[in-house]
Amino acid sequence: MSNSVKQIRIKTGACKRLYKEKKYYEMEATKQENKIKELRTKNTDQYTINKQEEILQETRSMIPDCVNRLENYYEGLVELVENERENAEVNQTTQYKDALEIIEEVKQLFD
Repeated sequence: MSNSVKQIRIKTGACKRLYKEKKYYEMEATKQENKIKELRTKNTDQYTINKQEEILQETRSMIPDCVNRLENYYEGLVELVENERENAEVNQTTQYKDALEIIEEVKQLFD
């Protein structure tokens, strides 16, 4: 496996992982918001609600960091794919095709 294919595989994997991580944190934040609403409707003590709000804030604070890391890997992957577009040894591999797929998925996030 050439070095370019290896780099494409690594950056593609990182983009996939960070994209899933971002979606997970967003889903977790929504769940936490619903949990807080439920606690308020049940008139739960304020301490418990405050702790759940802290958890929500921690979850929300992870999203921008995750997006920044995703953006860095995404830009690196796009650059690498562009550089190897003409290289038949690389652009015929499954790693290259996987990279194109994840680029399209993540591109929607940044557009």
